[in-house]
Amino acid sequence: MGTKVISVPRQIWYEEGELELAFPESWEVIPCLMAGHDAPPITPEQIKAVLNRPVGSPAIRELARGKSEVAIIFDDISRPTRVADLVPYVLEELVAAGIPEAAIRFICASGSHGAHSFQDFQKKLGGEILDRFPVYNHNPYENCTYVGETSSGTRLSVNAEVMSCDLKIAIGSVIPHPQSGYGGGGKIVLPGIASIDSIEAFHLLDIKARQAGQANIVGPGNYSQNPLVKDFNEAARMVGLDFKIDTIINGRGQPCAIFAGEPQAEYCEAVKFAVPHYATRTIPGVEVVVVNNYSKGNEAIVGFGMGMRMLMEKGGDLVLSMDFPAGQVVHYLMGSFGKSTGGRLFSTINRRIPWLKRLIVLSPQPEKSFADWLAVPDAVWVKTWAEAMDILARDFPHGARAAVIPDGTIQYLV
Repeated sequence: MGTKVISVPRQIWYEEGELELAFPESWEVIPCLMAGHDAPPITPEQIKAVLNRPVGSPAIRELARGKSEVAIIFDDISRPTRVADLVPYVLEELVAAGIPEAAIRFICASGSHGAHSFQDFQKKLGGEILDRFPVYNHNPYENCTYVGETSSGTRLSVNAEVMSCDLKIAIGSVIPHPQSGYGGGGKIVLPGIASIDSIEAFHLLDIKARQAGQANIVGPGNYSQNPLVKDFNEAARMVGLDFKIDTIINGRGQPCAIFAGEPQAEYCEAVKFAVPHYATRTIPGVEVVVVNNYSKGNEAIVGFGMGMRMLMEKGGDLVLSMDFPAGQVVHYLMGSFGKSTGGRLFSTINRRIPWLKRLIVLSPQPEKSFADWLAVPDAVWVKTWAEAMDILARDFPHGARAAVIPDGTIQYLV
């Protein structure tokens, strides 16, 4: 019997190869690509041009003149930003302004995620940066400075080391987010370098909006009236974030567009680009959805939500592929830490979804503790695609209509 093979990216920050998904010839298999899947990666010339003409801000070298201490904030390994490819151009600007290397430090905006190892920092920044500069983890439980209260009532405390600097530059990406609509912009401040109390208050804005019947203003793709966006924009202004760089990601995890400048202004421009770029057409009438998780490989819960929306019309089986060698992210706010313990916003409610017939979790690194966060009863865990396909073939002996989503962590359905 012949087969149809669809390839999807795997193991960002590690082997960065492809996983081949082989289906029986009798199946109708539809790749579900976002609009910007094949966008070409940015060039060094494009990076320089954007930094020379930032949005709503002087160039970094102008901002840096006369400054004494510099913090370069970067997003953590749960985000696909290739920080190592961007940092050299930032450092060129600082050198041109006369900033000595001893005045520069890097701080990882990990929010309530777990601390990074030396190897994690190498992947994000490259070995040369670690040879030359101090690189620090953010600790949401200690060493945070109170800076005030946002109009939404979030009491904002942020990383004290950042607040000790008189020039604050941040590097991240604008990609769809399950709560704030899109990440990027000032989100690198709140929750990125905020205290655990501030992070909790920020996430509660999403919960309160849903409880008030306003789910339409939060969630993937919703940003214009999103209370979380308003909150992180205010937070960036309150801490004095001087300059933000954000990239847009293509279907291979490469930066394909770049925006830079005043944090809120560049975020607005980046989101305008992002809305059509990440948009993905819903495939009607599918019985099986395979969701690969790549760009945020250690946050596979994001892809789960997208797969659920794709299945809503007819119902069926979901295969959630999560292949991140270091495992799923430690999440101090929303993760579980035992049979009866979890973060402040961890929910133990089982997700009994009427239209989900079966969840198959494809993971070479079976993490049963992650099942608490996924919270789907009777989920089947397998280590290989062949095992997953064996299960599906028994349920659909005469073939099925299936959609394959290459990266459920950055695509959103329209």
